[in-house]
Amino acid sequence: MLNCTTVKEGKSCIFMKKTGCSYNGGKCHSIVEACEGCANIEQYPSGSFCQIFAEPELKWISGNCNMASHAQNGAQEETSKKINPLKASKRSRR
Repeated sequence: MLNCTTVKEGKSCIFMKKTGCSYNGGKCHSIVEACEGCANIEQYPSGSFCQIFAEPELKWISGNCNMASHAQNGAQEETSKKINPLKASKRSRR
């Protein structure tokens, strides 16, 4: 693996080839507003970038980013609160 020579200079990158960055657009994309506060952000002289994803905006299109350390998934909390009414009625008879 080669080191990045575009926006994350000196960091080992899977997209770097001998001809340059092979990622879409020829460079990693900076973070979006929804990424603010995440533990996976790295600061470089060229801006703030995600350590995990080359284009973080794509991870936020369909909801929360799956690797966001600062975002909580509300759908999981709601499903854990639901109880089966049949089991609840059987427990109350004991």
